[in-house]
Amino acid sequence: MESAYAVWIGQPVILQIAAEDVRVPLRGMIVGESDDFIRFRVEQAWDIDIYKSMILAVEQDRWTRVLVN
Repeated sequence: MESAYAVWIGQPVILQIAAEDVRVPLRGMIVGESDDFIRFRVEQAWDIDIYKSMILAVEQDRWTRVLVN
């Protein structure tokens, strides 16, 4: 069975994260997954592992950067 995060891999997303009493949105991209973690890329340069148990929601990032020439 495919995980709930598999459909989001490679797409710009906003993760809603909870840690203790703090809730934080993180903008970036899910680039991988293990049983307990997702690998999340922030600013195209920094990969972090986030416990799946900390993730409250995954939303499509509709405000991706648009380059105008």
